[in-house]
Amino acid sequence: MRLLSLLSGRDPARRTRKPVRPRNHTRAWATGLAYVVAAASVPVIALGATVTPAVAAPLPGGLGPCVPGDCPDPYPPVGNGPIAGRDNGINIFAGGDYRVRGRAAEAEGRIVVLGDFDQNKGSGGSAVYNVGIVGVGSRVPPPNGADFLTTGGNVSVAAGQRLLAEGGVVRHAGTATGTIAGTVVADPDAAAPYSALRGELTTASQCYARNDTGPRPATGTAVNQGGQTLFTGDNTSALQVFNVDFDMTTSTGAQQGLVFRNIPAGATVLVNVLGTTRTLSTYSGGIADTDPLNQLRPRLLWNFPDATTVNLAGTGQFQGSVLIGNPASEATITLPGVNGRFFTTGSLTHTSAASGGGGQEFHSYPFDGDLPDCAAPVVQAPVTVVKKDAESGEVLPGAVFELWEETNGVAGLQTTGAVPDTQVGASCTTGANGECSKTVNLGMYYWLETAAPPGYELPPQTVYGPVTLTPEQVPAGVTITVENQETPVTGSVKVVKKDAESGEVLPGAVFELWEETNGVAGLQTTGTAPDTQVGASCTTGANGECSKTVNLGMYYWLETAAPPGYELPPQTVYGPVTLTPEQVPAGVTITVENQETPVTGSVKVVKKDAESGEVLPGAVFELWEETNGVAGLQTTGTVPDTQVGASCTTGANGECAKTVETGTYYWRETAAPAGYELPAPSVFGPLVLTDENATAGVAVTAQNTKSPVPQKDSTIKVAKTDAKNGKPLAGAVFELWRESNGITGLQTRPTGTVPPDSRTGPGCSTDRAGLCVFDDLPLGSYYLRETAVPEGYVLPANPVKGPYVITEQNAGETVTVKIANKRGEPGKGK
Repeated sequence: MRLLSLLSGRDPARRTRKPVRPRNHTRAWATGLAYVVAAASVPVIALGATVTPAVAAPLPGGLGPCVPGDCPDPYPPVGNGPIAGRDNGINIFAGGDYRVRGRAAEAEGRIVVLGDFDQNKGSGGSAVYNVGIVGVGSRVPPPNGADFLTTGGNVSVAAGQRLLAEGGVVRHAGTATGTIAGTVVADPDAAAPYSALRGELTTASQCYARNDTGPRPATGTAVNQGGQTLFTGDNTSALQVFNVDFDMTTSTGAQQGLVFRNIPAGATVLVNVLGTTRTLSTYSGGIADTDPLNQLRPRLLWNFPDATTVNLAGTGQFQGSVLIGNPASEATITLPGVNGRFFTTGSLTHTSAASGGGGQEFHSYPFDGDLPDCAAPVVQAPVTVVKKDAESGEVLPGAVFELWEETNGVAGLQTTGAVPDTQVGASCTTGANGECSKTVNLGMYYWLETAAPPGYELPPQTVYGPVTLTPEQVPAGVTITVENQETPVTGSVKVVKKDAESGEVLPGAVFELWEETNGVAGLQTTGTAPDTQVGASCTTGANGECSKTVNLGMYYWLETAAPPGYELPPQTVYGPVTLTPEQVPAGVTITVENQETPVTGSVKVVKKDAESGEVLPGAVFELWEETNGVAGLQTTGTVPDTQVGASCTTGANGECAKTVETGTYYWRETAAPAGYELPAPSVFGPLVLTDENATAGVAVTAQNTKSPVPQKDSTIKVAKTDAKNGKPLAGAVFELWRESNGITGLQTRPTGTVPPDSRTGPGCSTDRAGLCVFDDLPLGSYYLRETAVPEGYVLPANPVKGPYVITEQNAGETVTVKIANKRGEPGKGK
């Protein structure tokens, strides 16, 4: 008991507090961190009322009170006077990581972090963070030479910053980097004495918030009145319990006051803050002893049993101790001062508000309250694993198991890392009965198989559990049966890659091997139940081979990359390849082929003015490949030639170009530049791209003459509707862009030397009829870009529509584009 008390920062033999507790109270925690406290039971009198004695206990591990030898009584208010005493108790505990950010300044008292301590403050403030002894606080630091900061992980201090632990020790299990003032000690077991505290604090936090029937009954009420949250006690109970299921902020999220009424003198105040995400933002709390919250501070505990996110903010000097029980939690502290113990089973970030300010501090003040007694007798029973043959069901001796207890609050088994689960005793080898068994406390456990029985192999999943031991399973315990497969017969499956014409082997092809496991014919690599990939990818070597040793079964080779200079075939899956017992000695080999990558080059058309020779943007062309064996271009009929990709509009350089394989091609002009007329004929070619001219490419110049008569201007009309009921929508905003840079699709910003397309006029907002009109448009290709939607609606996934091509054939007409918006808020469009 004495050793444990020192490890947890408490020596019960030298206490200075004077608690009110029932006679002969015993506090026992399941992990073995235990001590006994006996005190006379006396009534507590306040304001003429008799306080009912509480069934009470301290925090786990003796946390809370000041640890002698030199505890001041009373503690001084926050200030920068001389050292007022020494306290060897833990003031801050983090079961995860501790991060220093922004302009946070200091943390008074002893700090224990099971994970990493990471200091990386923002610019514009002090580069220093003090721990242990600070400039302003209670001025009751740890004893000289004590561990000011203890970590189970690394201590990292950013370049140009300093961590000050002068007069104390920074003890770390991981690495220590950066500038640290104080004695720095590397100790792989630095946090080991405190590892059990995380689970104990989680259990205690839940116990304080709930009993066997549900939420712990409140003795008072907590009401958020907007400008303040008012806590009204019963003026009688020695333990005043409040259950809060709301954020302690104003309706707009601003800070508010915290007011307590009808709290008997000497009573402990337990505030259970329920919910997964909670914010407390307050201006309450000062540095003077006369402040009402300061008088409650030694016996005030703010308990967050479930929260994964806790934000403590505002401008006040926060009073009271904090317990956060969820190991997966993240706590962010931006208050100027936190005055009391701070215990979180998760991680915390000490920082400053984004809006500015700095100098955030933790001040060391004890918690001397009496909390609900969460003690329970230690109940144990066996947990057993039985190892059997997967086919015969016979028990198997010689399997090796480890038993691990779930202690870190993270789902599943973690055997490594900053905060692993806890191994229970040594390894166990199954005997003649095939069993391993251990007698343990109630809780959640995992069996980890580390070695299979002789002649058998480890299964893919070696962790069994969780196995939960409950009171209902005492004394029989709980047994699970796990199976092993005999070591399988294996053989080789091989793929050989060759050139489709020469038959030469090809290095550099990449393959994946997949086993047929889902019972569906053919290879499935995705979906709910895909087949199973065997190991990593394989690249064919100088012999053109990929090979894997596998169990008997059915397999597929999947080619994911062709050899350099070759292209993937249309069918990249080869198989099934079946490995049978008869084929094991020689294995199974298949040969697959690749075609060389075809030669490609550029086919270009340059559009010019027939008289001046100037290049012309805005002409629209299609590229067609000669594929039907009939001379000239055929775009219709039973067997037309083949169009290559989408249309192309000449850019500022008057060009359209496409990279294609060798062959014969035609350019077909479908729309002339604005102010010009289509030539007759409008087909240019044939252009023959060969292996010899592919590097330089082939090009043709197409000329246009200006239109003899003024062109007809055209109109594009947008009709905006509700996607659900089709009603017109006002307030949608559109831009109209003209294709002018020769690159397919809309570009609204320059890219390198390529200019954007051309914006046509100002934006347009749909009217009450849902209409938006762009008129007086010359020939060319256009895109509509939606930039804003009516209130309560959402932009389409692709806000760009088009292209819409205006040619001489449809000039003067109106192109109507119907676009619907989905609703983004309930009730819209009614």
